[in-house]
Amino acid sequence: MRIRFFIFLIGFPFLLFGQDEEGGGLLDLLGEEEEVTNYASASFKTTRIINSQSIENVAEGVLDFKISHRFGRVNSGISEFFGLDAATIRLGLDYGITDRLMIGIGRSTVQKAIDGFAKYQVLRQSTGKKTMPISLSVYSNIMINAQQWPEPDRENYFSSRLTYTHQVLIGRKFSKATSIMLMPTLVHRNLVEDLSVTNDVYALGIGGRQKITNRVAVTAEYYYVMPDQIADIYHDSFSIGFDIETGGHVFQLHFTNSLGMMDKQFITETTGDWGAGDIHFGFNISRVFTLKERNKVKE
Repeated sequence: MRIRFFIFLIGFPFLLFGQDEEGGGLLDLLGEEEEVTNYASASFKTTRIINSQSIENVAEGVLDFKISHRFGRVNSGISEFFGLDAATIRLGLDYGITDRLMIGIGRSTVQKAIDGFAKYQVLRQSTGKKTMPISLSVYSNIMINAQQWPEPDRENYFSSRLTYTHQVLIGRKFSKATSIMLMPTLVHRNLVEDLSVTNDVYALGIGGRQKITNRVAVTAEYYYVMPDQIADIYHDSFSIGFDIETGGHVFQLHFTNSLGMMDKQFITETTGDWGAGDIHFGFNISRVFTLKERNKVKE
């Protein structure tokens, strides 16, 4: 017994270091593992908070089919079934070119609008080997107002139908339950109502998500438009709702004073006033499809 113990003491160091040189061994059990980068995930459950973009992207090779629905105003009364008799819709397709680059297109019944966008993730919140306190994405959108001209007999230009939106999306997941975003925004409108408003509209958005259970979270977003840029009939957009995750679907139920679901529409053309009860009930449905299988590489 003593001889076996003596042989073990002599051979143990060689066993210890020999296994470590082969890429794993007893040193790993002693806490000498190579440090890795841990990235924050699921700061938001989908690529949108409610109307606005979130810092999330769909993964490479994944197609996200979105259905966004807004009913009429709740204060329209029982004759309109509190807004449920009227509805607008947006259909969208988002696709991950890479894990960092996402593109998308959409069509809305509001203004018969068509939009296309690209979103690129510049920074990703992480700890460990690489430390980054925030996630940061850049987002650009172009929208075409495809409805008929109000004055078709005058000379109208296609460029007058175009609106551009550019955003920097800055977010941080503070805990497993809480995520906050800031969204500095520029909306450029080629055609405006009159000279009393500006073609360029600067706004600052803020959004957040508070998880309640593993499958339910409260979300909210607000856009403050800088003064003297849009007509007095328009208001700042504010929305609040719930995210409900059910397997491959994410349901977003919410209340908002914005009828339009494209950037230019809800940031610069929100006519609803929360104080007057101009509130729309709505929902978003997100369903993802994996079109391209890939092998995940450990970073």
